[in-house]
Amino acid sequence: MWLRLFLLWVVFDSLALVAFAGEPDWGGVREEHVWIPMSDGVKLSAYLYFPMGNGPWPVLYQQRYSNFLTAETRIQFSRLAAAGYVVVAENFRGAQLSEGTWVSYRSLGWGNQRDGYDTVEWVAAQPWSNGKVGTFGGSQSGIAQNFLAVTQPPHLLAQYMWDTALSLFHEGYRIGGTVRPDSFKTMEAHVRNPEDNRRLLEEWFRHPTYDDYWAVEDATRFMDKMNVPCFIVGSWYDFMSIGSIDSFVGRQHHGGPNARGFQHLTLGPWLHGSIIKPNEAGALTYPENARFDMLTHMISWFDHYLKDIDNNIEREPAVRYYVMGAVGEPGAPGNEWRTTDDWPVSTTETAYYLHSGGGLSTESPDTGPAKPNQSITTLLADPYHPAEIPGTRFPGASDARPFEHQAEVRTFTTETLTKPVEWTGKVRAEMFITSTAKDTDFIVRVSDVYPDGRSILIIDYVRRARYREGYDREVLLNENEIATIIFDVGSMSQIFNRGHRIRVTIASTGAPYYEVNPNTGEPLAQELPEKMIVAKNSLIHTRAYASRLIAPVRN
Repeated sequence: MWLRLFLLWVVFDSLALVAFAGEPDWGGVREEHVWIPMSDGVKLSAYLYFPMGNGPWPVLYQQRYSNFLTAETRIQFSRLAAAGYVVVAENFRGAQLSEGTWVSYRSLGWGNQRDGYDTVEWVAAQPWSNGKVGTFGGSQSGIAQNFLAVTQPPHLLAQYMWDTALSLFHEGYRIGGTVRPDSFKTMEAHVRNPEDNRRLLEEWFRHPTYDDYWAVEDATRFMDKMNVPCFIVGSWYDFMSIGSIDSFVGRQHHGGPNARGFQHLTLGPWLHGSIIKPNEAGALTYPENARFDMLTHMISWFDHYLKDIDNNIEREPAVRYYVMGAVGEPGAPGNEWRTTDDWPVSTTETAYYLHSGGGLSTESPDTGPAKPNQSITTLLADPYHPAEIPGTRFPGASDARPFEHQAEVRTFTTETLTKPVEWTGKVRAEMFITSTAKDTDFIVRVSDVYPDGRSILIIDYVRRARYREGYDREVLLNENEIATIIFDVGSMSQIFNRGHRIRVTIASTGAPYYEVNPNTGEPLAQELPEKMIVAKNSLIHTRAYASRLIAPVRN
């Protein structure tokens, strides 16, 4: 076993050196592979990038489970190192070459294993380090930074993260109460011992509700312990924008004394994950002003906090957000940056009601008992023949009509707008439903319908009915009894232009993006059961039970 791991390490390091050597000269940057010891003796695999000269230098640290050995990643790390930093790129415990048992993020936080804390203090003590450490990264590396901040390593001075999250139950493993086992089975590709990942999945399914087990991976409980300045970037076409926004709000208002008032947030028209934030997203090309050179900005951020350079970056507005507008329409409002001192901005909560026949309006429905057939919209939740949302990533900024035209998908659309309408902030669904099943799902989407018919998807989210009263309990439905389901669909900043329409789309299936619900109410499992049922679901839109979306309308 150890021989196999040694040979694997040799192959990985050889490939790393070959790939790096094949790149252009990045200002004399040098790469080195090291093993970083944790307090329990486990050693984690890390790649270090050194600038020219003798140092000591400040350190930029990133944690992730995925592979660092890509050309794009090396180019980015080389550029950071060339700016006068030692870059430390470390894999999670049990991931890639790192020793130890894979437990996902559970080794990064405030439990018995504090791998991020141990690493920060280790790098601060190295002769090539001046003791000033910052952290950076997005998605998995963003989550890791929130966990690290809670542990308060003495030498951590600043952070920079994008497309992040705070609670793995709410924003990772149990999106809206769904479980997505097929997505997490693919984690075996990143894990040194795939059996660790299988055991972890089994553990997750033994905890179907939010309990003490999941609290170990919930940084929202410790916002007051986050005590460093942080620059946070969120992407509008990313369901994890909620984590980026909540990280800013939590740290800015409830963080420690070195965090409160020292957080910055930028929100733009981008997709999830990449450090490259271009002006293209999905099927849309925004004006050139939508680009954000995050790498250059990040260097300036750390130049201030780790090198004491007075470059005014800390005096930038606390929040900078891009108001999206119609693309390809000269003179259309929006597609511009705005700044504000805090988030959310002031808006008017405005109800958009669902109507019979697929209408959507700010006027409440007049349908009453005299018109029972017009007071509901029905749809099937068929786990054997689900509606299809391809892939595992949110398909934002793309034409949603292929989904909308499927048999068991329902759309509700406004009349053509006679003047622009802006929504900036969090959108909430409030639905009154019935079902023939004990459990079922409701997917809600918002899109901008162009005059040519394109339905450009902006946000969507799902709620599993058994969690409608909270994630700490499971409450099954009673057959054909009216139930209320309220949940946040997502955040956005969009001006729907004159001549466009606003569309809300609702379905109960959307596989494989959302795994199907068996609808039986039985305990959820990694594999779908043989017994599943087709649920007949109804959306009620009477005056007494007026299903609606609550939109943050900005005048």
